[in-house]
Amino acid sequence: MDTATTNAIEIRDLVVDFGSRRILENISFDIHQGEIMVIMGGSGAGKSTLLRCLLGLKAPTSGHIHMLGTDICHATKTDLYKMREKMGVAFQGGALFTSMSVAENIQLPLREHTNLDENTIQIMTRIKLDMVNMLPHENLMPSELSGGMTKRAALARAIIMDPKLLFFDEPSAGLDPITSAELDELIIKLKKSMKMTIVVVTHELESVFAIADRIAILGDRELIQIGTPHEIKASCDKRVIDLLNRTPRESIVDSDAHLKRLTRNAQS
Repeated sequence: MDTATTNAIEIRDLVVDFGSRRILENISFDIHQGEIMVIMGGSGAGKSTLLRCLLGLKAPTSGHIHMLGTDICHATKTDLYKMREKMGVAFQGGALFTSMSVAENIQLPLREHTNLDENTIQIMTRIKLDMVNMLPHENLMPSELSGGMTKRAALARAIIMDPKLLFFDEPSAGLDPITSAELDELIIKLKKSMKMTIVVVTHELESVFAIADRIAILGDRELIQIGTPHEIKASCDKRVIDLLNRTPRESIVDSDAHLKRLTRNAQS
């Protein structure tokens, strides 16, 4: 790794269990300041679990996550609260409050976490809405928005406090190809204009290679590979090749054992 590179996030020896089931094992990698890091993998690979750990919503079984210098796995509630003020999150479904207008949704973090006057709040809201091309729709209710508009409104709320870190959960899910491409361009625009470190969890291959500076691929509870889009495309790892080619996983079935499982309850 280039020692001159500043890391925004450092993940070391991360282990996550749910009961007796291990989801992630000995995950270690860095996310560089100012880059777009895409985390991808097959279903059940642990992408969402890793994201929950990065957001401080899931405590790992062991390991460390140093985020902007703070180990959030062992931070106090006060330190974790302060760290979250430096983070923005755009959830998969938007997670807008249905009883609030678009503008009111965007303003909520400012009203909860700052003492800004009303005029400043209104100005900041309009600036962020304009950045995501949602200013003409500031008075609409969430029920009146299309899928793409909901995603952009959620993004405006995520960046309203000028976070140093921005997290996306499946930004292109449920969107048509054109709207998805527009959102990809918006993510790149935000990275350049706001100098943010952006972490995206997605399985949409077209978006992955459109926005990523680097890609981390999870599978079989481990980090399979991390690298630039060019390095990932050139990978010789069969798991990576199968993921990129969308090759179905093989199912090995013991027919005798399967028949016994099906008939066990009927015989008892």
